[in-house]
Amino acid sequence: MGNIRTWSLAVIAGIFVMVVAHQRSNADARPGQSGAPTVAAALAPATAPAGRVTGLPDFSGLVAEAGGSVVNVSVTEKAQKIPGLSGQGQGQGDGDDPLSQFFRRFQTPTPGPDRAPPSKGVGSGFIVSSDGYVLTNAHVVSDASEVVVTLTDRREFTAKVVGIDKASDVALIKIAATGLPTVRFGDPAKLRPGQWAIAIGSPFGFENSVTAGVISGLGRPLIDGSNTNYVTFIQTDAAVNPGNSGGPLFNIDGEVIGINSQIYSRTGGYMGVSFAIPIDFALNVKDQLQKNGKVLRSRIGVSVQDIKQQLALSFGLTTPHGALISSVDPTGPGEKAGLKAGDVITSVNGRNIDHSWDLPAIVSQLPPGSQARLGIWHDRKATEVTVKTVLLEDSPGQVARNSGEDSGGKLGLVLRSLQPNEQQELHTKGRLLIEDVTGPALAAGLQPGDVVLGVNGVRVATVADLKREVARAGHNVALLVQREDAQIYYPVDVG
Repeated sequence: MGNIRTWSLAVIAGIFVMVVAHQRSNADARPGQSGAPTVAAALAPATAPAGRVTGLPDFSGLVAEAGGSVVNVSVTEKAQKIPGLSGQGQGQGDGDDPLSQFFRRFQTPTPGPDRAPPSKGVGSGFIVSSDGYVLTNAHVVSDASEVVVTLTDRREFTAKVVGIDKASDVALIKIAATGLPTVRFGDPAKLRPGQWAIAIGSPFGFENSVTAGVISGLGRPLIDGSNTNYVTFIQTDAAVNPGNSGGPLFNIDGEVIGINSQIYSRTGGYMGVSFAIPIDFALNVKDQLQKNGKVLRSRIGVSVQDIKQQLALSFGLTTPHGALISSVDPTGPGEKAGLKAGDVITSVNGRNIDHSWDLPAIVSQLPPGSQARLGIWHDRKATEVTVKTVLLEDSPGQVARNSGEDSGGKLGLVLRSLQPNEQQELHTKGRLLIEDVTGPALAAGLQPGDVVLGVNGVRVATVADLKREVARAGHNVALLVQREDAQIYYPVDVG
């Protein structure tokens, strides 16, 4: 009996082994159809999370396709009146400007010892039409008596300067040639930080040098003493150096997205932060220079400042954004359209205004006399206002002057009423003069001699008006103050 039981168990075990072996055989024959994982599946790497970089690109095809449209620009500068200044005028800013040592335009002087002017310089450019139009930087050619363009096939042409716009640092030059290779243009509005950026130019005179990096930031304003009021730059860490000025910045599809213009540097060389003029802005300038030889810009007659958290709370905004109007030109189009100090401009023709410096960059590109549809935050409500732009008469601050902002932390003001003759002397419509400042107002940056004009967008003419509006305001008060000829909002935390 025991032997029979033992034999039966052995038979059952054998059948089980055969079934398991058959299942494994089927699984090997049809990988991926069985619930049991194969060796290959077990050793395969896990799927990379979305957004992870899985490889590095090869830019050689891009360079081969687009490199032929990048040119070297050599200039002979006009003779200087004062000897010994040949090292100046290379586009590195005003020496009296404390920021000039950091923001540098990077046309490079031709290597050699100091010598009497005229001097030579080297920059870059790129061909935008097959009949010889070339874009470069204004500071590369603005002081040139002769401009020579060298193509990648070593042909040289003396170039004609069609037009220079120093306010944007864009210049258009022309060579007598046809059938030239041209660049393709990308859309800077589609750029995102972290995307690839490729620069081609002539750093230190080394023609058609290629460097690569990423887009580090967008919409960067530069306050460096130069006329860059109308440009918000693309920031990149693609290596650019003296001689890259005017060269193109490409995206990974080989499209030009900007013109390399300035670097941030303590030494004059590359330190990882470079700035390019967005190509859509540059093409607007190019078209005007080609048609008229100059650039016409628009203004709407307001001064604006950026909005921080305290000011946003004061005006009922959920988040800090837009351009806060601090003053309105009494004879300008903004006044005619009903714009008031304390209004916040949030968009222009559907384009969002995130920071105050976005406004002049957008408004200046509109044709004078055109209609600008402004999104406005007025009296804690969103609305729209239409403004007819007017010509900007070579006065950079008129487009939408960026007044800046001082910030600080209940009011500690000693005030008195101004007499009519005092108002005339101070050129103000305000009625309340600050005689002494303590506490939160002092911390906020207010000073004796300032004239208080309003509270949270409401005009005040007496101390009683001021107290009433401060009581209504709650914890966050935005005081509109006139200091000399400027108007600016100061946020004061009244606790």
